[in-house]
Amino acid sequence: MPGPKTWTHELKRRAGSLWVVKMLATTGGIAIFFYGYFWVMRHPLSAATVMPETWIDDLVLFSPQSFPLYVSLWVYIGLAPALAEDGRELAAWGAASFAMTVIGLGLFMALPTKVPDFAIDWSRYPSLEFLKRADVSGNACPSLHAAFSVFTAVVLHRQLTAIRAPRTLLACNALWCLGIVYSAMATRQHVALDVIAGSLLAGAASIAYVGAGRMPGRTNASIPPPLVRHASRAQVQPAETVREPGSQQR
Repeated sequence: MPGPKTWTHELKRRAGSLWVVKMLATTGGIAIFFYGYFWVMRHPLSAATVMPETWIDDLVLFSPQSFPLYVSLWVYIGLAPALAEDGRELAAWGAASFAMTVIGLGLFMALPTKVPDFAIDWSRYPSLEFLKRADVSGNACPSLHAAFSVFTAVVLHRQLTAIRAPRTLLACNALWCLGIVYSAMATRQHVALDVIAGSLLAGAASIAYVGAGRMPGRTNASIPPPLVRHASRAQVQPAETVREPGSQQR
């Protein structure tokens, strides 16, 4: 008999399932997001409000070295759809991501915000200078960088737990998410209030995503073990005992 499937086998199976659809959904979704992001940035309904700093911002020092972590979001968010088990899970991820995008861009348009002037000579940091020139009006609160990283962390945690991946991978997932959230503040792209608002948005999207996964209609593979055991017992019933003539009690 074949041995039990390992978590690496299940990881490969998930990654290979619907890979073309997943690739198109991810690249298409990111392209649509950027189109909407820059369109909204150029068509705000009012002047941008400067987001206030808090004591949390004082704790996070400016770190241009965190820029690679900041841009790694676009690799990180692709892992969740890549490991979706089936089309239904992929659709749930897509719906939650779309909802976060619509809410975030809607807030950017109706209530535009920007980060304070940090009095930094951005010409000394070409990569960050490019970001500052691209984000002309800010699009600060909520931080969609924080929103998508936290939401991705939740989805990946569920996926890695489902395949019984080692705790090392679960820890790496959490650390990557925290690193991206940290970089959003360390690069001075966002302040703490932006990150908190984005995390709350991700929390709402995560609740909807988890709820969609618990709806009826899953395949038999999702049947809890106790029900499977009961079904197995029902299939193996002992044959009825054949009684000899005259053996009935009188």
